[in-house]
Amino acid sequence: MIANTTLPVELTLVIVTATVLAVVARKLKQPVLLAYLLTGLVLGPALLNIVGGTRTLTLMSELGLGFLLFLVGIEMNLDEIRDLLKPISVIAVGQTILQTGLAFVVPLALGFGFFETVIIALCTVFGATPVIVKILTEKDELKSLPGKLDVGVLVLQDIYLILIVALINSGTLTQPDQILGTLAKIVALIGVIGVISLASSRYILDDIFKQIADNRHAFFIHGVAWAFLFITLAEFMGLSVEVGAFLAGLGLGQIPYREEIKERIRPLTDFFMVIFFSTLGLTLSVENLQAYWVEAILASGVMMIGNFVIMFYLIDRMKFTPRTSFIGSINMTQVSEFSLVVGALAVQQGYIGNDVLGYISLMAVFTIGLSTYLINYNKEIYQKIEHLLEWLESEEKKDVEINQLEDHAVIVGYDEISEKICRTLEREHDILVIDQNPDNTEVLSRSPYEYIYGDFKHGEIREGANLEGAEFIISFSDEKDVNLKVLEEQTDNAIKIVTAKRLEEASEMYDLGADYVIMENILAGNRIGEYLELYLEDRELFREEVKSEIKHIKGEERSQN
Repeated sequence: MIANTTLPVELTLVIVTATVLAVVARKLKQPVLLAYLLTGLVLGPALLNIVGGTRTLTLMSELGLGFLLFLVGIEMNLDEIRDLLKPISVIAVGQTILQTGLAFVVPLALGFGFFETVIIALCTVFGATPVIVKILTEKDELKSLPGKLDVGVLVLQDIYLILIVALINSGTLTQPDQILGTLAKIVALIGVIGVISLASSRYILDDIFKQIADNRHAFFIHGVAWAFLFITLAEFMGLSVEVGAFLAGLGLGQIPYREEIKERIRPLTDFFMVIFFSTLGLTLSVENLQAYWVEAILASGVMMIGNFVIMFYLIDRMKFTPRTSFIGSINMTQVSEFSLVVGALAVQQGYIGNDVLGYISLMAVFTIGLSTYLINYNKEIYQKIEHLLEWLESEEKKDVEINQLEDHAVIVGYDEISEKICRTLEREHDILVIDQNPDNTEVLSRSPYEYIYGDFKHGEIREGANLEGAEFIISFSDEKDVNLKVLEEQTDNAIKIVTAKRLEEASEMYDLGADYVIMENILAGNRIGEYLELYLEDRELFREEVKSEIKHIKGEERSQN
């Protein structure tokens, strides 16, 4: 290792290396989390040995773990799984029991000790929530039936994850007589903090974020402050940083502003995640990785096949079609990155050594790397083997109808004009409104339209709108950057209508492919011209039109409807 390496130098090496490897990972269609772990392996004792795990880096990695689970909490919107709660609960409970059993048998058969086997089983039972959600979002499959089933199972798994994290941090796993009492205490404390978080989302957070919504930077400050408030509360009650962060995110995940909060906090979260996974890699030497590499390969194959069979059986048992069972199962074959989280905590508590953590890390790398391709090509794989599953077809098996946005209208910005457009289009199209005016939040939350609070310029918000499947994309925003983003989207079949302030902007928008450009001064001029013509032709009708306009402005027309 380089002598007297300072923290700024170590951080620079970590960030630069992680950035380069992340670019390579994206080119290979791999999750960047693997690039971050590889960063630690490259810079640490496993390869170059030029960065050590300093106390400051370790502290930052702990915050990284906390913010990772904070983001997972924000992703958990309970309303999105309510319609499928019964089958999801049955599948999640069955999967947790069966996969824990499989995850116990495999290392035991490979020669690990009993206690090591218990820890490995607890580590390797989770699905890779961030990886799966990210890929399904990019493929626009998150709101499909298999996607909703998978996300619902992952949500319940994440709750199980928090219990496991809290139990390992309690330090009582080596004291069997205290485990049940400790677990009961943990469940009770998590329940108390969870109720506080969810109650806050209903009675406090909505108003707080509505008041600060005009200040985008305040979203970041308030979001981080909320995370640290619950981290402090959790530690005060004897729970870990990770539990507090997750429950803080859970509360934020239930309010309309969650997408914007997530986008504002994501850069900080990404930074800390780089540090966490890189620091994890720094703890592993070549000896740690070589100790059980053969066992890791064998276990990876068995676990991926076993996870698929278990999920397929459970989904099929709920009378879904073979297609839904297959796609929902092939998405969930990996050992999660959370196995590294739990494994790292187990090392800190002295339950396992770094050699076992190396085994778990290799399993995560192998299974996440391979399953990424399986998820990306899940439909193509199904088409190849569809004929082999025909014997599972029956009249009893039917898929629940999921209201997916397709051939819909995306409205960017909500005001009097866009409201009229929505009323016209809703006769034949589903409507999705993307708006960042806090004054519209209550109205849009109660409207029949799909609604996302946030900035259209954010990539994940655009991905969630399924722009590729839209028939209309209409922007009433006067921000040039927003309208340019609309025109940049590769949606050849969509009618794109944008807004411009000046003639030069309008001309540029048309050159970029806009089907129509809204200019308020031209529309106002045309409207005034129509009124003047009406006045010259029929003064009484003119006065009636003006009275109707006045009623609309005062809100009388809206209240009558």
